[in-house]
Amino acid sequence: MYKILASLLATFVLALVLTPLVRRLSFRVGAVDNPNARRVNRVPMPTMGGLAVFVAFNTTNFFLLRDQYPLKQLVALLLAQSLIIMTGMIDDIFELKPRQKVLGITLAALVVYFIANIKMTTLTLPFLGVVSLGWFSLPITLIWILGITNAVNLIDGLDGLATGVAIIALSTSALTGYFFLNVTSTFISIMMATLVAALLGFLPYNFHPAKIYLGDTGSLFIGFMISVFSLYGLKNATFITLIIPVIILGVPITDTLYAILRRLLNKKPISQADKHHLHHRLMQMGLTHRQTVLVIYGIALIFSFISLLYPLSNLWGSILLTVATLFGLELFVEAIGLVGDTRQPLLNGIKHLVLKVSRLFEHK
Repeated sequence: MYKILASLLATFVLALVLTPLVRRLSFRVGAVDNPNARRVNRVPMPTMGGLAVFVAFNTTNFFLLRDQYPLKQLVALLLAQSLIIMTGMIDDIFELKPRQKVLGITLAALVVYFIANIKMTTLTLPFLGVVSLGWFSLPITLIWILGITNAVNLIDGLDGLATGVAIIALSTSALTGYFFLNVTSTFISIMMATLVAALLGFLPYNFHPAKIYLGDTGSLFIGFMISVFSLYGLKNATFITLIIPVIILGVPITDTLYAILRRLLNKKPISQADKHHLHHRLMQMGLTHRQTVLVIYGIALIFSFISLLYPLSNLWGSILLTVATLFGLELFVEAIGLVGDTRQPLLNGIKHLVLKVSRLFEHK
């Protein structure tokens, strides 16, 4: 245990030392985010900060904690991570098209599926029992990795936002996996804790006012690793093991799903960027940059606390908890106008119901 704690501390220090070096490298290779209509930064900002996180994370895994992991999976994961990092670095320097980024993520996901052998194989559904996914295992696993990776990538819009949300999500996942879900081995929780340590070392440079951004190098890497970590608990997925990572990642998943819905309703391409994401809406309501980030941290913590209730609940309790969470989430989304100021079906329905009930009492 002392060796693990010392290694986590070393990871934190290494990320702290590497980040300024990566900052200089970003300027040299042209990985710079210039101000534009969609950006909140007003000066050119170096990106590619995720490279420092990646190097610190893997240095610890291979040199300090090597005996904690199965070698084949460790090497396979490094290969997959390298594909993601290369995709992100190329995008930060030259700017890739969406389909090119999807190709990079897909190649890394195929390494995870075929070489690391990390995949969904069965799904245990309430009242139906165990369902073998068969050949559906591959597309479902790929969709899961692509979805989570892109969801985390999309929330990387403010200083320290994706980094902080990832720290909260990974910490909760590590605790849940270690104490509640009994995943295949404790090494998954150790690996997640190592990534948290690397992110904590990067955060002082990334929090507002940021000196460097994660860039796609970092946001794709973090999202990819979160999706892969969650798959360890989803190999033989149940309702509980499936819903917990979804709830833990409530912030990026909510933002992504409602962004897709918003663009479909407005008859715009799904890949078209806009300024109506969660952080944009909160800032448009009058919150400062730092306040917006802290509020979203708070929302992420709420999702994390909710996720910790699932292992303590029975099936019906979990179903009711999910319904209540979705109901509260929809109210919040409509209140801040995440889909649009005029699209508030639940709020309007509640207002209609309240008015109807009040009229009934007036007549009596």
